[in-house]
Amino acid sequence: MKNADIVGQRIFLSTPKIRDLEEFIALNRASVRLHRNLVSPPKHAEEFIAYLKRCRQACSVCFLIHQLEEEAIVGSINLSQISRGGFQSAYLGYFVGEPYSARGYMTEAIRLTLWYAFERLRLHRVEANVQPQNSPSLALVKRAGFKREGYSRRYLKVCGRWRDHERWAILAEDWRRPTSTFQMGSD
Repeated sequence: MKNADIVGQRIFLSTPKIRDLEEFIALNRASVRLHRNLVSPPKHAEEFIAYLKRCRQACSVCFLIHQLEEEAIVGSINLSQISRGGFQSAYLGYFVGEPYSARGYMTEAIRLTLWYAFERLRLHRVEANVQPQNSPSLALVKRAGFKREGYSRRYLKVCGRWRDHERWAILAEDWRRPTSTFQMGSD
């Protein structure tokens, strides 16, 4: 496994590296139809470089999601705007490539990332904002134990337009520790 940070049953999460540029961009270009109006991942080298810079900020933790057997990149997941002090919170962002959608990879990636957020980072709250028409993503956060907290009009600019979002969150005390095993990588 190349630079595994967290190893699950079917996937592993790794910190993005410059060597991931070509594979990640190719996946995102192949997924334009799936991502349309929902997310705008890097599709060019300069966008990937900017993504790497964001990932290296102290207030962010970013992972690429890989298939365990083939090691192919299947998507991305991150915790951003990590706040400490009395807040102890972060925002969850994620997307999967079209060839790998609806296969359970993102369900496992969210489970592993929540473990990291609550066990390693000791956060109290993780929030995910999902566009109301994105029913697969809404099903993901529900399955992970997030609770709907509200509706935010014109909340986030995605693909050049302000878009409404449903606000979902999970608290450390509501999170269920996984019963299946996984491990932290050695890198």
